[in-house]
Amino acid sequence: PPRTSGVRSHFGSSWRSDVLQRCSAASTVMTKLNRNVSSMPRKQRKALHTAPSHKRRKIMSAQLSRELRTKYNVRSMPVRKEDEVMVKVGTMKDREGKVIQCYRKKYRIHIERVTREKTNGQTVPVGIHPSNVVITKLKLDKDRKALLERKAAGAAKGKYTNRDVSMGSVD
Repeated sequence: PPRTSGVRSHFGSSWRSDVLQRCSAASTVMTKLNRNVSSMPRKQRKALHTAPSHKRRKIMSAQLSRELRTKYNVRSMPVRKEDEVMVKVGTMKDREGKVIQCYRKKYRIHIERVTREKTNGQTVPVGIHPSNVVITKLKLDKDRKALLERKAAGAAKGKYTNRDVSMGSVD
């Protein structure tokens, strides 16, 4: 319906329809990869901050170092206690240590020698976001090994090998 004044009425058209129109206009440029996941920032923030613990585990993933990446053919893994990591970004850059705690509620990990001193002299661990670290050594148990195998199999599924390419010219 046409507006009669410069004041927006909340009865005729809502802010939601405006956002959806903008999203649909943007979708002509770039389509969404998954229809079940919203592209609205408001909904993404809500999903992040109300996520249950089992989803926070996956969100708290970190890249593997180059050596581990070539060894296991996996790019990233959820961080867990007793993994060895190296901080790559921030004021604590280039510090290495073992993960002593995964604080899922705050999306932070605490690392062995990454601490600061309070004014009263007490030392407290500094929370680091897992996206700012690189895993240098994995703590492997049977579940973690199975996860690595599954992820490596999924990564290799869509890739061509040199043998596949050379066999393609045989026809």
